[in-house]
Amino acid sequence: MKFSGMVVGVPKEIMPGEDRVAAIPDTVRKITSEGGTVLVEKDAGQGAFFPDSEYVAAGAKIVDDVQDIFAKADVILKVKEPLFNEKVKKHESDMFREGQYLITFLHPAAPVNHEPMKKLAATGVISITLDGIPRISRAQNMDALTSMSTVAGYKSVLMAANRLPKFLPMIGTAVGAIKPAHVVVIGTGVAGLQAVATAKRLGAVVSAIDIRPAAAEQAKSVGAKPIDTGVPAEIAIGEGGYAQRLPEEWLEKERERISDVVKSADILITAALIPGKLAPILVTEDMVKGMASGSSIVDIAIDQGGNCAISEAGKVVVKHGVTIDGTKNIPGMLPTSSTWMFAHNIYNLLEFLTKDGKIVLDMNDPIVASSLATKDKKIVHAGAREAMGL
Repeated sequence: MKFSGMVVGVPKEIMPGEDRVAAIPDTVRKITSEGGTVLVEKDAGQGAFFPDSEYVAAGAKIVDDVQDIFAKADVILKVKEPLFNEKVKKHESDMFREGQYLITFLHPAAPVNHEPMKKLAATGVISITLDGIPRISRAQNMDALTSMSTVAGYKSVLMAANRLPKFLPMIGTAVGAIKPAHVVVIGTGVAGLQAVATAKRLGAVVSAIDIRPAAAEQAKSVGAKPIDTGVPAEIAIGEGGYAQRLPEEWLEKERERISDVVKSADILITAALIPGKLAPILVTEDMVKGMASGSSIVDIAIDQGGNCAISEAGKVVVKHGVTIDGTKNIPGMLPTSSTWMFAHNIYNLLEFLTKDGKIVLDMNDPIVASSLATKDKKIVHAGAREAMGL
């Protein structure tokens, strides 16, 4: 059987405000029915409205002490990168052992995660980061980044709108019409397109910025006005149609080109990412200073460093009269829907990697090659190595 003899551990997420969980009763049932053992920390699914009783009915064992899960599991499934666990007064990185597998979002290139990455490597953990799954056809059902980007794009507009001191749609009143708000979305991949569509549904006027002509055209198709960045396609587009890191001279030209549009925004959603690398800084402090007081920024790219120069990871701050939201776990704010997608993504990846109860890594497979973060006590993730200067 596929998972015969394998022990899979599912800890409760400990990031403040993180209600998602890496497995749901449906995916637990798939593992246990194929011979696997699933250890789920008590109340791990409570925040996403999956009670312990449903996990037990699916064949899971509920464990009170998370340290027992780390001690016994062959594979740990998580949503977020390892963090300090206040309950047991240990960092999750310190609970792993050599040869153990970890599958989660690690965002290994982000500076805040460099030390935990080094710890995982030193311990001998074999870690796989979900943000490294390539967007190829056979990996679509494993692509948690796309799933979570859908949630983040939708929710980011609602978050910004909730803080905006004005209406989003045009409103007719007895004393005159109130103009609609202007929403600017930078980066119209999955998250950005969802942000554009949501803002349009709410009645805003939307402008979209992306260095890739096809992405800009897609934004136009859902109602946005595309803004020409002036970046040639041959410089903008990398492997697989993704945006690639621009040389500094072109980054500066792009900033100059988009500056006036950014300053005109009532809401700014920044979602420009480069796979496996730090997000480019596209919004400078001077641009923020030029925005109207009361404007709102949500920096979706914060997990990979952020697109706004003065965003603060995990914080909502007000600078120059503008609210800048650096929330790191936006998908966790819609825990039921996001968990349902995430749990199926991570199960499909585990199922793909497992042969006869063991994870087998084919280093020639692009799914493995691009998502593997640590192995043989080394950091092997290309983006992380570049960001760390290794």
